[in-house]
Amino acid sequence: MTAAFDRHLLVAEDISVHIPSGGGTVRAVDRVSLSLERGKTLALVGESGSGKSMLCRAILGIPPGRAATRGRIIFGERDLAQLPEKELNAIRGREIGVVLQNPMSSLNPVLKVGWQIAEPMLRHLGISLLKARERAVELLGAVGIPRPAERVDCYPHQLSGGMRQRVAIAIALACDPQLLIADEPTTALDVTVQAEILNLLGRLQMERRMAMILVSHDLGVVAGRAHETAVMYAGRIVEQAPTVILFDQMRMRYTRALFDSIPRLDAPSGQPLASIGGQLPDLAAELQGCRFAPRCRRAEDRCFAEEPPLVADGLEDHRFACWFPCEPGISVTPPGPLLPKRIMS
Repeated sequence: MTAAFDRHLLVAEDISVHIPSGGGTVRAVDRVSLSLERGKTLALVGESGSGKSMLCRAILGIPPGRAATRGRIIFGERDLAQLPEKELNAIRGREIGVVLQNPMSSLNPVLKVGWQIAEPMLRHLGISLLKARERAVELLGAVGIPRPAERVDCYPHQLSGGMRQRVAIAIALACDPQLLIADEPTTALDVTVQAEILNLLGRLQMERRMAMILVSHDLGVVAGRAHETAVMYAGRIVEQAPTVILFDQMRMRYTRALFDSIPRLDAPSGQPLASIGGQLPDLAAELQGCRFAPRCRRAEDRCFAEEPPLVADGLEDHRFACWFPCEPGISVTPPGPLLPKRIMS
């Protein structure tokens, strides 16, 4: 293995997910490459429909039924794209944990939460039922649920939305995975609970030295919570950089539009909220030029004729795809928490 593969837990190369439909083939993910170092957090950001969740499903080996997935997905020393389903099942839940955005749909309503936490341990670790229950109580306490010895016998409907999401996190962590995929983990929760869940994920990630992919449609959510951020649009990555550099020098016009659309507490009273006009392109159509050009206020003729490559400009670890990028050196203040020094190490 090369040094790059030794340093990285996950390396995805030219991943594409194409889904046949009545209107043609939908290119939900189109030639995406990314990598994630051990113990680090990568944020995937973009509007709904940009391909974030589909990329995660490709990594997990669970694309939609008729979808065709291409590319290499190296996890550790194994290419997940080449593994048989039995071996993938042994990895999912054991080495890769998943937290979904709606805990009511991810939890079984007729099973007690303790059993749902214990089940992956019984399947993957081969421990006794008594030990699995003890471990389930420990995990409920670790994710901040009060009176875990009592809550372990609750059904999902007996818990609040925030507690259900904490249960979902406990299930994902049950087998001490190397990688945690958190796909919009706070969408269905109120703002206060969102912050609690995101802070919890960050704390657990650092304590356990897991790698994490944090999926969100909101740049403000990932500020201070990810080492690196990749912005997706229409199935492709359009900008990627260490998070502190991305907020300091946004270059791609879509990234800047996403940031400008975040509501701010310091905005003047009565100021209308900014929005991105138009809509995502039809991914079943033959696309030409920059995919964001029809919605970009700075688009010129070249933008509609030629697709910009994802390239570095100045900083090797900062790549963006834009013919007429934002001026470098224009920093923005992230609306989220500042990046802790211990995360930056």
